[in-house]
Amino acid sequence: MSSVVSFDRFDLKILVHLQREGRCSNVDLANHVGLSPSPCLLRTKRMQEVGLIRSYGADIALEKLGEHVVVFSEVTINSHTPHDFRKFEEAVGKYQEIAECYNVSGGYDYLLKIVAPGIGYFQALMDKMLAEEIGIERFASRIVLRQPLNRREYPLSIIATRKRWE
Repeated sequence: MSSVVSFDRFDLKILVHLQREGRCSNVDLANHVGLSPSPCLLRTKRMQEVGLIRSYGADIALEKLGEHVVVFSEVTINSHTPHDFRKFEEAVGKYQEIAECYNVSGGYDYLLKIVAPGIGYFQALMDKMLAEEIGIERFASRIVLRQPLNRREYPLSIIATRKRWE
């Protein structure tokens, strides 16, 4: 787990606004959070430099690009040494179809979010991963039928404890 970065209420306001409006200008951001542009820019750059802001990106409407399927796969690996975890993680990192990978507690070791053009493509991908012998003991997959909630913003004001930013 990475170390906690110190920040104040203005930094938190910047982060909350950038989650919603990542393409806003520095002047708009400064106006929104109640700072002048120069200090606002310095704060934003500092948060980028320390890794608090990792990147900026677009929320793509995949359904407008064509047919696709989103699948969550629960994966159990057959051995639990640090080497085996690294081997699996490095292997899944090579597949662009794997959008997210989480090492989790509970009845399986990893939860993968996979985006593929269709079910057949997804199945071929899983067959390829099994043949690659990257340590998969078993997997169970759940096909997303619909997504009634797609919250792209983290609850920063809840996560950031008050004692760190007051």
